[in-house]
Amino acid sequence: MDIFFYIIIFLMGITFGSFYTLAVYRIPKGEDITHTHSYCPKCNHKLNILDLIPLFSYIFLGGKCRYCKQKIRPRYFILEAISGIFFVVIAYLTKLSIYNLQPEVIIEYIFFVLYFTFIILMAGIDKEYRTINKPVLMYGVIISIMYIVYLYIIEKTSIYRYAIYLALFIILLLIDTINLKKYAKNSYIYSVLMVIVIMAIFTGEYVTINTILATLIFISAYLINKRLKNSKNRKTTEQYYPQLRLGLYLSIFNVISTIVVLGVCRFM
Repeated sequence: MDIFFYIIIFLMGITFGSFYTLAVYRIPKGEDITHTHSYCPKCNHKLNILDLIPLFSYIFLGGKCRYCKQKIRPRYFILEAISGIFFVVIAYLTKLSIYNLQPEVIIEYIFFVLYFTFIILMAGIDKEYRTINKPVLMYGVIISIMYIVYLYIIEKTSIYRYAIYLALFIILLLIDTINLKKYAKNSYIYSVLMVIVIMAIFTGEYVTINTILATLIFISAYLINKRLKNSKNRKTTEQYYPQLRLGLYLSIFNVISTIVVLGVCRFM
């Protein structure tokens, strides 16, 4: 029975993945993500139901638009597949199954989905534009507060630890607001720090520390590699900083660290 249950979870995951691809494309452009009909970004032709089946439409259409025959970016297929796999993996590692549909397990899984939605949207937009989108960041803050309330009321978790996180949110928001008024632009670093706080709330300090360490190691290797390749151009390391997508890197390593830790707990 579990195999059919996980198939349903996978289908739900790729459906969310289809939404993620749409949201990552539209949110930075300020377009509606719920009511506006899906369309081809190349020819603007409205897509019908057969063009919108997650994964399968991409395969059957050969990775091309049915109407203008332009290639569809592989990221759509990849993101949908990753979402489906992640939904199944997390369901399995959190012991969610047809035989274990306890309310607390379901609620924890729902929060994982909400958190994963934040991670994907934030990372996807950061990859394309090197920015932490404010509405997406506020969504992350809201679900973090909801999760804190849930843990305190349902699981009777100590509120003091999360009170520190809430204080950090307020401090970072105030600093970012002051920075916005002073320089007429949002600070990328302060937004990244808020992302780290959200990660700590959902995945814990241990996973978050591992995430930060892995990200720093990756960035160091990246900068050293760039420096060596362009040693003759006399470029300084600082010139490569604008190319760094911190939100994207943190998201990738956070997901990997979370799966590893859940896997260890699952099989211990």
